[in-house]
Amino acid sequence: MPKLYKISFVTVLAVYFLIAVGGIVRSTGAGMGCPDWPKCFGSWVPPTSEAQLPPQYQEYYVQVRVEKNERLAATLSSMGFEAKANEILNDPAVKNEQAFNATKTWIEYLNRLVGAVIGFLILGTFISSLRYLKSKPLLPLFSFLTLVLVLFQAWVGSLVVSTNLLEWMITVHMLIALLIVGMLIWIYYRAEEEDPNFSFSGNALLRIKPVTILFLVMLVGQVVLGTQVREEVDAIASSLSYELRNTWIESLGLSFKIHRSYSIALLLVFAWMVRSYKDGIRSDRRLRDLFVFLALTMGISILTGVTMAYFSIPAFAQPLHLLLGSLLVGIQYYLVLYVGRSVRLAQNTTSVGELSMVS
Repeated sequence: MPKLYKISFVTVLAVYFLIAVGGIVRSTGAGMGCPDWPKCFGSWVPPTSEAQLPPQYQEYYVQVRVEKNERLAATLSSMGFEAKANEILNDPAVKNEQAFNATKTWIEYLNRLVGAVIGFLILGTFISSLRYLKSKPLLPLFSFLTLVLVLFQAWVGSLVVSTNLLEWMITVHMLIALLIVGMLIWIYYRAEEEDPNFSFSGNALLRIKPVTILFLVMLVGQVVLGTQVREEVDAIASSLSYELRNTWIESLGLSFKIHRSYSIALLLVFAWMVRSYKDGIRSDRRLRDLFVFLALTMGISILTGVTMAYFSIPAFAQPLHLLLGSLLVGIQYYLVLYVGRSVRLAQNTTSVGELSMVS
């Protein structure tokens, strides 16, 4: 059985790969390449030409989505979300069925295959965590919750399809992906501590400072803002049949301006964080590497954002920008855990010292 910290690390990488693939799906307009879920055009292996589909396939899949949305709206209404239920029921886009496009279908199918592989990896993570059931019960508990969350994410993905990429559903989908990444990073980090060959050389004088948490929260907020901007871009692109890219930026509203200006605030807070940890950065190599990784990732992320703003949103920049933004959240969360480990190390050292004095 693979070590827990190894399989959880591989799973983190796989989830980030899935985020990149999801970005490609959206940048190519392939989100509805498969009009049903979990199958694609009623098959586990999608068709390669429209000739393989029945004559009335578009009307059929529209009807399937409408019926599923009616059940979803009834559930939301019973929970008190009347506005959201009405939004789903009255969204005209739900009844717009795209014509078959083999390229878009297989791009979306690849996205689903990667998601299925991640499901098995997280199942493997849970199985590997069972060895700590008595010694570290939080590890199997979090592994199990991650597995449940992945299944929930798959269900949300089916709703994204049934609602024909309803905007707020995509945002929810993205936030759940970030939560899954965070839980996997936590599992990896705590499992790594249990490896007998692991030696922690962190600075025991480090402390979690408010700016560290502030920067993490701001990064999550920036990803949410970016998702909302992306939803506007998707709507504009769809209305223009994914043509006239040079007009897309001009058509964006206030959320784009806030998202663009927000990056300046992030840079200022990052500089503040560097200044706050300057002593630790000098003395702790891993902490220094984390800050360098953060700076490089943030710099490239801003560069891709500038590229999209001034060069008509090239298709390659969209998934890369999304991936880098999500990666920033993961690195910063890892940094928070790293500093937290230093705090625990200092506390354990103090406890051992006190016991020695008593003895």
